[in-house]
Amino acid sequence: MAEMRQPIESGAPDPMQYMHPVMRKNYGHWVYHSHPRPGVLYHRADGGDEVWTVKAGTQRQMDHYTIRKLCDIADQFGDGHVRFTARSNIEFMVSSEAKVNPLIDALTKNGFPVGGTANSVSMIAHTQGWLHCDIPGTDASGVVKALMDELYDEFVKCEMPNRVKLSTSCCEINCGGQADIAIVIQHTKPPKINHDLVANVCERPSVVARCPVAAIRPALVNGKPSLEVDERKCVCCGACFPPCPPMQINDPEHSKIAIWVGGKNSNARTRPTFHKLVAAGLPNSAPRWPETAAVVKNILNTYKNDAQPWERMADWIDRIGWPRFFEKTGLPFTKYHIDNWRGARATLNASAHIRF
Repeated sequence: MAEMRQPIESGAPDPMQYMHPVMRKNYGHWVYHSHPRPGVLYHRADGGDEVWTVKAGTQRQMDHYTIRKLCDIADQFGDGHVRFTARSNIEFMVSSEAKVNPLIDALTKNGFPVGGTANSVSMIAHTQGWLHCDIPGTDASGVVKALMDELYDEFVKCEMPNRVKLSTSCCEINCGGQADIAIVIQHTKPPKINHDLVANVCERPSVVARCPVAAIRPALVNGKPSLEVDERKCVCCGACFPPCPPMQINDPEHSKIAIWVGGKNSNARTRPTFHKLVAAGLPNSAPRWPETAAVVKNILNTYKNDAQPWERMADWIDRIGWPRFFEKTGLPFTKYHIDNWRGARATLNASAHIRF
């Protein structure tokens, strides 16, 4: 092999050193691929070499015992080569079909469901949550665990009209998700300000500049320099909290979960689409979030029963129209679902085909 490219600060390490030998040998020379069963992909190269990929679901935040268990399974039942996907799945590559079923049996026995390929519900992508983020309104990884417990059958089976991507986000300001179904936390009350701490902790000009709607201004409170919020302007985004922790935006009662549908990043069949709000005000009810799970399952079941084969969520909604979507799902429609902000036409690049 040629000498490895040295990693740079702004780039990824050279992936070739970790790649399966058959994949490395036939890089760029694959002529055929298929989907033999849920969770398994097959690729054949022009020289006749074959690779089977087995995809299994994992929890995103893993202890080293779990990682060692997955590596032991790869060494014992696979070819010792694995990779993680952006959605926290793990993929095992083997060059012999005889290893596929024993590998699947070992993964299933150890609690790692095999699936997430083709027209199934994929593993839910999520943001950092309470463990890492500085401004989470909820624990995104906890929402994922609760939802995937409910959607296990849809992950291991391929019964959806098309692939379904889900995402969860801890807040709107840092990591608003984009997916067929996105679960996003919304702060519904302006921040509570601890005026005794602002002068010692916050750089007030930076906080004022951070607000996207100019709702924050300097103030003198109880003889101390502080900040105040114009609640008529505040959109409760939470952008002020990272540079000024005394402006607490999270609230156990007023931080709510919202469901958005119809987002798509790919160009396949139709152009990329932004998702739209369909449900809001759901309680942030850890640790199982039953109200959120009920809405997501309702939307998925309606989509599964009504969409045409290979229609993505956005394609299905475009065909039946939004009034029929709300009618079929039984979700209430209010004035807050109407997107009447005309500025989006001039400022948002809504399509990958046309840039302006």
